[in-house]
Amino acid sequence: MKEVRYFYVPNAANTNELPTEEATHAVRVLRLKSGDEIYLMDGEGTFFQAEVTLASQKHCLYNIKKAIPQEKTWNSKIHLAIAPTKDIGRIEWLVEKVTEVGFDEISFLNCKFSERKSLRSDRIERIVVSAMKQSRKPWKPIVNELINFDDFINKDFKGAKYICHCYNEIEKIDFFNSINLQTTENITVLIGPEGDFSIDEVRKALANGYQSVTLGNSRLRTETAGLAAVMMANLSRRI
Repeated sequence: MKEVRYFYVPNAANTNELPTEEATHAVRVLRLKSGDEIYLMDGEGTFFQAEVTLASQKHCLYNIKKAIPQEKTWNSKIHLAIAPTKDIGRIEWLVEKVTEVGFDEISFLNCKFSERKSLRSDRIERIVVSAMKQSRKPWKPIVNELINFDDFINKDFKGAKYICHCYNEIEKIDFFNSINLQTTENITVLIGPEGDFSIDEVRKALANGYQSVTLGNSRLRTETAGLAAVMMANLSRRI
């Protein structure tokens, strides 16, 4: 039995050609040819069963045979805002894993103690797409550019908002227990850099409606905390 091949095609129902990067992979790597069956995902919740109609060096055309709408396995919106690590490979690993688990949006924070002040969102996008295809997720998470912490917390997000930190002098509640009290609210959760948020940043977030939370008794690396937060949020919102 031939392995099913999945390709990410935005607006797949209204076009008949794979994007350039996907076409190159289909033709040059997978060596697909006319008549081969493929599956498309549009990033908005639908798979499409399709057939290759033309495969050339630079183009791969298809004909859709059937649309297969999917149901999300979690309700509400899960938004992770995280300060990127100095070693960008650790954040790229995180992005891959949270996409596999299932979430909706990621933002990157420039904080007082951040060691990384820039990142390539185009590379993050490619990692997201690859993880979508690997995990068979037809929804593409939104990837936002790096933003200053103060600018982010001043944005109006609907639902419950949380900031994770390690300051003992600021009272914290358990994140997982809190999100299980309201199982339909959107979740926005902030994870700080390797040196944590500054205490002033935590207080600013609290003044802007964020709740002070802990992810447990262990002291977690930035990317581990991000993955734990998304997994907890996803579990709390499972349908």
